[in-house]
Formats: sequence, structure tokens, C-alpha cells
Amino acid sequence: MAAALQSRLPELGERMALRIRASVDSYDDESLVPLDSLCRSCAANADLVLTHLSRRGVPDTGSARETGRVRAEQGVPLADTLHAYRIGSELLWTEILLEARKRPEVSDDLLVSESAGVWALFGRYAEAVAAAYRERAAELTSHVRARRSALAEALFTGVVTDRTLWEAARELGLPEHGPYAVAVAAGGEPPEGERGARDALLQARLPFVWEALAGQHVALIALPGAAAEDTCLRVLRRTGARVGLSPCFSSLRDTPQALRFARRALSVLEGTGPGVVRFDDDPLAMVVSAAAPEAAHLVEVVLRPVLGLPAAERSRLLRTLEHWFAAAGSAAGAARSLFVHPNTVRYRLRRVEELTGRSLSDPRATADIRAALLAVRPSGAGSGGPHGPSAPAAASPASGEG
Repeated sequence: MAAALQSRLPELGERMALRIRASVDSYDDESLVPLDSLCRSCAANADLVLTHLSRRGVPDTGSARETGRVRAEQGVPLADTLHAYRIGSELLWTEILLEARKRPEVSDDLLVSESAGVWALFGRYAEAVAAAYRERAAELTSHVRARRSALAEALFTGVVTDRTLWEAARELGLPEHGPYAVAVAAGGEPPEGERGARDALLQARLPFVWEALAGQHVALIALPGAAAEDTCLRVLRRTGARVGLSPCFSSLRDTPQALRFARRALSVLEGTGPGVVRFDDDPLAMVVSAAAPEAAHLVEVVLRPVLGLPAAERSRLLRTLEHWFAAAGSAAGAARSLFVHPNTVRYRLRRVEELTGRSLSDPRATADIRAALLAVRPSGAGSGGPHGPSAPAAASPASGEG
């Protein structure tokens, strides 16, 4: 019986293929599973079964495993692959029964006794299909992840060409044009924060790429729509991590520069709790923190007379400057936040002018004092601080008010 059916393998393979295509949608796509390829696969798997029935011994699962590997590469779902295999097995069993009816020596009792073994064989081959499919799918997933990681790293490091930019956008699921932003979280942040950020970005439908790079978690996030940046900020704040965020940019070619900006923003959070700092929140503070030797010299030139005062007076003047700048140059606003009279603020500001020889009504002098103040002491999320040997840290903010 097996030999008779093997002589009709091409015709059997074609019938199986046509039945599968009529029953399983993913197999009806010629670009996904070409008909000629499907016919050959069906014939090979039928031959596998028939050869084992005629020779017995240990089943050869080679063709079944090849089917699993090929379908994984073609992207056919595993459930559809196993459904197709079941359709082929049912058709082959029907042909075995029809062939048996032509042979008087094959009794019903013999068919019944053999049927359990035949269906067990079908099941064994189906398991081989599934195992090979999963193995190949895992290999492909690993390959895709490695390629995505390489493309993302190329974007962040700037090792890209125009063609690579286009390929990277397509394969990473990013739009070809911005706006984008880069976020950087410190390495060692709680893993649940990273997972939470990924899940939240997905829920917010913000396309992104997340990579581990140089001991940090780095994300390139697309920001389609006017509200996308605000959504992104809410997501990042909920992670419970320390995060620096770059300015928005329009071309993927600018990703390396955006990464530098984001890292600079993150640096101002060193030694603090969780939070999100945007480079654009205080660009001057970012520039000052990026140039430690220059900033230390600026402090020496601009604020040395103030820093040479006794600790209590020095602290009062520096704090007053901070609050005055935070109040956009309003003595009344600074007085409210310091809990002192506005005239007290004005007196302290005049004292700074006398010591530094710079007028706070002169925009250039004000800019010098603001930059030096950022360099000499951190003041929260808007500034960071190089503290060189010529820029001693100020006294505790709690000292000497009144």
C-alpha cells in the first residue's frame, strides 16, 4: 500500500497543497508560501510517513523539521503550520484507507490495529515540525534583536550613512522624520522602572528604541503630535528613575548630539533622587556643567570676593542671588521665597554689586554672575556644579538667614 501511494507522490503533494491553501489563510499568500514550494513540502512529508510504514524502524523526522524551519523563516504562524500539517495527515490517511479497500487481504481489523500507530506517527512528526519551528524562530528573533541593537547603536554613535538612516528608521519602527528626543537613565536604576517606561511608551503609542549603552539606559523616542513631548515627560517621571532628556530634533542624523545633551542633563541629577531634567530647562546650566575648568576660572574671576566672606554672610548672599534669579530679577519675588523684606533683598544685591564690581542692571554682568553661581553650587534640577579648587562650595543653604 505504501509503495503504491509513493508512486503517486507528486499528485498527492499537489492535492494536499491545494487543500491546505483553501483551508488556511496564511498559506493562500503566494508571496509568503509559493505553491510549488508547498507541493514539494507536502510530497516530502507524505514520503516520510509512507517510507516509515513500509520499512518501520526509527522514524526519520528530517522533512518534518525542514517544514518547521522553513515556515518559521516565512513568518507563517505556528498554529497555521500545525493546522496545515494536520490537513495533510488527514488526506494521507484517507488515501491509505482508499488504497486498503482495493486489497481484500487488508481486513478492517488490521486497519484498526494499524491506525493507532499511524496517528501516533503523525503526532510525532507534528511535534518535530513544532520543535524545529520554535528553534528557528528563536534563532531569527535573536538575529533580529542583534540587528536592531546594531542599528540603534549606529544611530547613537553616528556611524551611519543616509541609506543606513532609512533602513534604521524602517527596521526600528521609527518615523523617517522627527521630532524625536533622546532620554538617558543612569545605569543600575531599578529594572522595574525600565520595564514600566517601556510599557508606558507602548501604551502611549510613542515609537521608541531602548538600548543599554555604556552602562546607561538610552532611549530614542519619536514625538508625533503636539502633546507627545508632554506625554513622554509624564511617562518618564513615573519610572522612578533619574532621567536626562535632550531637546527635540528633526533628523536621525542628529541623534549622537542629542545623546550628549541628554547625558549632560542627567549629570545634574547626580547624588539626587529620581526625577527628569530636560536640557532645555536651563541650557546655561548645562553648558556650565560641561566645562569644569572654564567654570572654575569663571567663579574665580566673578565671585571670588563673595566666596572669601565668612560662611554665614557668603551663604546669605549666594542664596539671595539664587532666589532673585529664580524670581526673574524681582526683589519682591525673591523676598517672598526667602521670607524676608524686599529691602533686605535689595541690600544684599547691592552688597554683591559692591564686592564683584558688576552691576546687576547690566545684562552682560548679570549673565556672568548667573553662570558663576551655577558653577559654584548646585541649585536643584536647573544646574549642576563643577567644584574646582578655586571654586569652594558654599555653606549650607540653611545657615544664616534673617
